[in-house]
Amino acid sequence: MLKSFTNMLRDDDGQGLVEYALIIALVSIVAITALTFLGKKANNTLNNAANALSN
Repeated sequence: MLKSFTNMLRDDDGQGLVEYALIIALVSIVAITALTFLGKKANNTLNNAANALSN
């Protein structure tokens, strides 16, 4: 039983999957943050354009 446990600890088949999951999580966080900041700027720009057209 101890031997199978140590073999399980040495098994690195799932390592690639975990690395891909971490990369996807990091990219998602960066994308959400960027869209949040850019979304506010885009909203302000569109509001300014709408206000200029309505005057």
